[in-house]
Amino acid sequence: MDGDLCYNSREAALIVPNLPNTGNGAAGRGLFLSWAGAFPYNPGKRNSMREIHSNSPAETEAAGRAIAGLLQPGEVVAYCGGLGMGKTTFTRGLARGLGCADEVSSPTFTLINEYRGGRLNLCHLDAYRLQSADELFDIGFYDYLDAGWAAAVEWSEQVALEPALTVTFERTGDQSRIIRMEGKGL
Repeated sequence: MDGDLCYNSREAALIVPNLPNTGNGAAGRGLFLSWAGAFPYNPGKRNSMREIHSNSPAETEAAGRAIAGLLQPGEVVAYCGGLGMGKTTFTRGLARGLGCADEVSSPTFTLINEYRGGRLNLCHLDAYRLQSADELFDIGFYDYLDAGWAAAVEWSEQVALEPALTVTFERTGDQSRIIRMEGKGL
């Protein structure tokens, strides 16, 4: 199980083993991600919701990695949350979970970043400066989806999307967050 995710339906949690040493004492022990109001994994159910309490960037990244296996070609993960909430950190985990080895960075100035070489390629979009969903056509966003890429969209509330998964970030402390995920397969 080294490096794999383990779903524990009895305790309604994902266990991410062998975390890197981040100074929080979790290295090598694995991360236990529990969900408030959890129920067993159901890949066919839509509108399921999970809530994760993350206490560090490493835990936020692990949460992204944990849901990567749910994504299918052409699906969108829509992020909601302000500046510095962990959206790019979550995306780094998502990219790693898909098997993309590229360096993950914020697409604030580039608008779209591409991460290739995994089970799925990942398009990372910052929609903050977009005024409407029409601009998604102009920048070629739907071309990525049509080609079978998955997409992670920061500031998704700026454009109308039909995501497979919506992730909302809420700050609870300097490095702690509540991450709410709603969508398919949770």
